[in-house]
Amino acid sequence: MITVVLAATVSLLLSLFGTPLFIRFLVRRKYGQFIRDDGPTSHHTKRGTPTMGGAVIIGAALAGYAVAHTVIFRPPFIDFRVPSMSAVLVLFLMAGLGLVGFLDDFIKISKQRSLGLRAGAKLAGQSVVSITFGVLALQFPDRAFQSPASTRVSVIRDTGIDLAFAGTAIGLILFVVWSYIAIAGMSNGVNLTDGLDGLATGASVMVFAAYVLIGIWQSNNSCQSRPGPQCYEVRDPRDLAVVAACMMGSCFGFLWWNASPAKIFMGDTGSLALGGALAGLAITTRTELLIVVLGGLFVMITLSVMIQVGSFKMTGKRVFRMAPLQHHFELAGWGEVTIVIRFWIIAGLFAGMGLGVFYAEWVVGT
Repeated sequence: MITVVLAATVSLLLSLFGTPLFIRFLVRRKYGQFIRDDGPTSHHTKRGTPTMGGAVIIGAALAGYAVAHTVIFRPPFIDFRVPSMSAVLVLFLMAGLGLVGFLDDFIKISKQRSLGLRAGAKLAGQSVVSITFGVLALQFPDRAFQSPASTRVSVIRDTGIDLAFAGTAIGLILFVVWSYIAIAGMSNGVNLTDGLDGLATGASVMVFAAYVLIGIWQSNNSCQSRPGPQCYEVRDPRDLAVVAACMMGSCFGFLWWNASPAKIFMGDTGSLALGGALAGLAITTRTELLIVVLGGLFVMITLSVMIQVGSFKMTGKRVFRMAPLQHHFELAGWGEVTIVIRFWIIAGLFAGMGLGVFYAEWVVGT
């Protein structure tokens, strides 16, 4: 538990005090956000606000994880514990997608246009990182022959639906496709949510906090330490809780500067990284479908875009004044802060609901 608290604290402090330093660096380099002219007119005042703040979130989380694994409580006073493969893979997914987002952001601000990487190049980058994660997640079995991920489709734990039913090779391919869908869906969901000051950051804090609790609970009821009918067959659950704590802390610190009026935006660097981390945690904690509830705000906003596009293509009419959903309420006259706070409330309700479902399944089964 000390490791989890230390990870969250270090990440929070590094993000909180590192963000203003990064802001000053970006201002000196004149790396400001480009604002589209077809969006809400209130956003034009944000033109030139420093972006790529997701780099601070990623850096603080990685540093927090490293520090949390360096224990200073016994001789020789510095004892570095080897990171688990589950945690390393989630951090790899986060940093890899963050790098793709960073390239996208950098092209936008250097060329002062709303489009960064070409769609093909961005998709290729996301695919390489996601597929690499999917392949490696089924490798590295521990002494209990558990790999970081499983070919079984999971909700709160692995179900009886096994993607490897047709053989090892086909099972690997199906799992990679399944994980790719989960990663793409969550990373794009956070990206679409990141349209108002602090909205995606605050919502992400709540989901990562839920995964801290899930990881700790799974660790306390692990099949390796406490075998039983309701134990969790998850590899490295405590270390995954540390990763979630790092992400929660770094987002919390960044939110101080990202809240309205934002001094910095996370950009695609942050939104793709956060979405990747959430998807990675869902896959490695065996809660792949539960993330739909835990991250319900991201799902709701993604669905608003799909509904808008589908309706316009089929009927020529728009359901919302503008998509994603938060911009619909902006055009309806809601203030930005009002929208963000109310959407945070919705995000918190979804996260609480997901935790309730997670715990209820354990109670019913005992």
